[in-house]
Amino acid sequence: MNVVAFLGGRAWIWSFIATALVWLATVAFTGGTGGGQILTAALSFAIFTVIVGIGQMFVITTGPGNVDLSIPATMALSGAVTTKLMDTQNEMIALGVVVALGIGIGVGLGNYLLIRLLRIPPIIATLSASFLVQSTAIAYGRGLRIKPPPLLADFTTAQVAGVPVLAACGIVFTVVMGVVLARTLYGRSVLAVGQNMRAAWLAGINVERTRLFTYVLSAMLAGLAGLLLSGFSGGSSLNMGEEYLLASIAVVVIGGTSVAGGRANVPGIWGAALFLYLLVTMLNTFGASAGLRLILTGLIIIAVITLAGGGEQQKR
Repeated sequence: MNVVAFLGGRAWIWSFIATALVWLATVAFTGGTGGGQILTAALSFAIFTVIVGIGQMFVITTGPGNVDLSIPATMALSGAVTTKLMDTQNEMIALGVVVALGIGIGVGLGNYLLIRLLRIPPIIATLSASFLVQSTAIAYGRGLRIKPPPLLADFTTAQVAGVPVLAACGIVFTVVMGVVLARTLYGRSVLAVGQNMRAAWLAGINVERTRLFTYVLSAMLAGLAGLLLSGFSGGSSLNMGEEYLLASIAVVVIGGTSVAGGRANVPGIWGAALFLYLLVTMLNTFGASAGLRLILTGLIIIAVITLAGGGEQQKR
């Protein structure tokens, strides 16, 4: 098989190729030292982007205009509520997980109701909802930073042979979500709705129920990520989810998912998340100024997106 044809048919591979290149460039610049530690750090931080990125991927796959901008606020609210609820007690972790998922269900339902009942475009509906959710987090948290339960902190920071335990669990979760997307009725419905909503409806698919489940799924994963991130960072903060607004969208696009809907790449989420972290690490290692880092980051991301799916997107 022609190598170019093989790579062209698998858009997600480009994110891993870009990841390998920036890692090699960083290691070469440092004289071969610290390569393992860089990968460990990348896995440790990328997992949170992967979790919210998978939820965002399902939303974007349902078709043009669908996006969830409430992810950062949901993470902040989940972190604030769960850390206060658990109050450093290990026996409260299970309840904290349930509450984090419950917050996600509530936010996801709210997002969908704004979109469905009020006919508000998803980008406006989820952005408006994020203001309400963030305000609730501010009112509830009141600037308090409560430490997570020791068991949660240990789990989110534990490593085995240099591999973060949380990242290993995230890989298993990614495989499961890949199976859900490709092999289950719900996953195939998401793809069908994204390809042609009317055709999916005519084929007997409950389009609105599929969209509802998708927005709820995205918010649930954001709530879970907020809980885990609070454990990893030693407590919750009201701005803990800010960097995941654009990151959750970037990993979806860089990973090869079509913004036109109907085509998703679950493996590419991991490649894109690692790429984004390692890209910043490389530019910092090179000593690039803040302005230059932003310019180079934008240009490199555009190049990877173009290679990953630009040509195919134009054909759609």
